[in-house]
Amino acid sequence: MNGASKWGNLANFDWSVMTPEFTILGVATLLSLLDLVFSKKTDRRILAWIGLLGIIVAGYFVVRNTGKDVVSIMNDMYRLDSFANGFKLIFLSGVALVFLISINYVDEQKNILYSGEYYYLILTALLGAMIMASSADLITLFVGLELLSISSYILVGTRKNHIQSNESSFKYVVSGGIATAITLYGMSFIYGLTGSTNLYVIAERLTAAYQSGFSYLVLLAFFLVLVGLAFKISAVPYHMWAPDVYQGAPTPITAFLSVVSKAAGFAIILRIFLVAFGGLFEMGAANQPVSVLLDKLSLYIGIVAAASMIIGNTMALRQVNIKRMMAYSGIAQAGYLLVPFATFTLLMYEQTIFYFVAYLLANMGIFAIIMIVNRDQNTEDVKSFAGLYHRAPWIALAMTFFVLSLAGIPVTAGFFGKFYIFISSVAHHNYWLAGIMMATSVVSYYYYFGVIRQMYMRPGKTEARLKVPVSIAVVVLIAVVGTIAAGIMPDLVMNYIHSHFPFQQMLQPGPQQAAPQ
Repeated sequence: MNGASKWGNLANFDWSVMTPEFTILGVATLLSLLDLVFSKKTDRRILAWIGLLGIIVAGYFVVRNTGKDVVSIMNDMYRLDSFANGFKLIFLSGVALVFLISINYVDEQKNILYSGEYYYLILTALLGAMIMASSADLITLFVGLELLSISSYILVGTRKNHIQSNESSFKYVVSGGIATAITLYGMSFIYGLTGSTNLYVIAERLTAAYQSGFSYLVLLAFFLVLVGLAFKISAVPYHMWAPDVYQGAPTPITAFLSVVSKAAGFAIILRIFLVAFGGLFEMGAANQPVSVLLDKLSLYIGIVAAASMIIGNTMALRQVNIKRMMAYSGIAQAGYLLVPFATFTLLMYEQTIFYFVAYLLANMGIFAIIMIVNRDQNTEDVKSFAGLYHRAPWIALAMTFFVLSLAGIPVTAGFFGKFYIFISSVAHHNYWLAGIMMATSVVSYYYYFGVIRQMYMRPGKTEARLKVPVSIAVVVLIAVVGTIAAGIMPDLVMNYIHSHFPFQQMLQPGPQQAAPQ
């Protein structure tokens, strides 16, 4: 009876809030069934177009849900709020671009033996990321995390006859398993201290546990979860898997890991730390409450951010493989994205979403170009870009804008992404972190501009025109227009994020959770 009174009749829950997830689940199931009935000679690219259509439909449902009040079902295990909608749009946009890149990649690369699996595994990974964005419970957060992770492990190893792909997949599984164990260990401490897996209940009880003599265990739980989730965003100290995995994975999957998987990691970090640990306080001088997250823990997040920026950018300097260079660039970008977590401004969510928009556009465009250039030159060396301006001028120009955006040069979205984060750091007197951010950005110019130097100032092996498939041209065009537009009109983007995805919704506990009788 207690269970019935708590959960009520499942049919009475407002399941329409999960329409985007149900759409992706249905399309993934459809693709798996079609793959079974298709003959070996059937062109599997039709699966990619069906999947892309499903992503567009799911995106429509997310947009339709935008602007609604907080809706919570299943005892607050799943909630629809502006936070979830903002990240879901990033996930869906990123995966849509990955599908467009993959259409040509899978068609040309004969070593992906089972292309049907490739497409629906991307959708299951997307489903895991979307569940993570809407979860307000440690259990559903972990389920979404594992669905994303396990799908990613398989996708990295889809080039079955490629030794680097097999090696990177093995390393990814082992590293991911260790990170999962560490994350679960930290979550077990949180559950033991509070007696609940719901983040909002944890937030209510964690301060009492902290002030009752269990402060050491609360801090230990925080650090274990932080270290475990650092794996998902490829931040120090759990970053060394990234170069090998980025290099060995199929290029579209590398793009997926660099944007969608990383964004999902930041979504779960935001949920756990701001909801569960955001209200944690202790009594300070003059018997005034002091936020533990701001007063103590933000310093350690700042150290992780600084270490990621320094190690990522310095290690990228000596890379000759373009995908490994982008892996270390991704580590540095994770450091930049962690800076708002060390300052905890009111605009932290808007800054993170804006940065991810800029990062998504630049990275997807770069990896689309990397794919066609590396395939044409049959090498992943940075020198494969030599003479690209003479072979495909508009592709080289687009690549220039993408690289400048990652470097944080004006008139690009990446510049304002870094600028907003830098200003918030200075405003909160985190001068040392702002200084490291500036210094490492200058260091990054060397390897970013190295790609530009190859395209414009180094002769290539051939002057023949580079063939650009239509799907790749569409991805590059979308990315370069978005990068320039967000760089010219950043206030328009920030105002849209602020008005349509108010951060305060995430901090509001859901309405009555039990379904009506």
